[in-house]
Amino acid sequence: MKFACCWAGIVGVLFVFQSALLPMLAFHGVSADLLLAFVVSFAFLRGSRLGVLCGFLCGLLQDLATGTFFGTNIFCKMVIGYVCGAFSNRVFKEQLFLPLLSVAMASVLNYFLLAVLMVLLGYRFDLLVHLQQVLVPMVLYNIVFAMPVHYLVYLTCERMKEKK
Repeated sequence: MKFACCWAGIVGVLFVFQSALLPMLAFHGVSADLLLAFVVSFAFLRGSRLGVLCGFLCGLLQDLATGTFFGTNIFCKMVIGYVCGAFSNRVFKEQLFLPLLSVAMASVLNYFLLAVLMVLLGYRFDLLVHLQQVLVPMVLYNIVFAMPVHYLVYLTCERMKEKK
């Protein structure tokens, strides 16, 4: 129970930071998705089962807080949590470029999953303009914040192993 409260506190702090402070750094309304970086790091360090659970809970928090179509963030973050967790046994978790590359790829996957869902819901948009104005800044922002989030998750996992 203590571990769950610790993870919930970290997610809460990241969400408050993402929703209160990062909009001040936004470029055309696009800023970093710290919960996506958290799901990626958590899934790589803890596996696919816990990655899917983390993706569900972080997506639920975002869906409830933003008021967009309910379930879109849940679905996208669960898929990303599963995919990253599936690779957790095949990568060295201490590599420096792992969080940077994985968060960049997860940002692209998240963007295209959300775009497909929006098209299926009946929305139309110019993909090339949207790629340039939304995807590129989002990936760059997520890469910048990937290392601090990954480091936070890694340190928390290590401290929890010590307490067992």
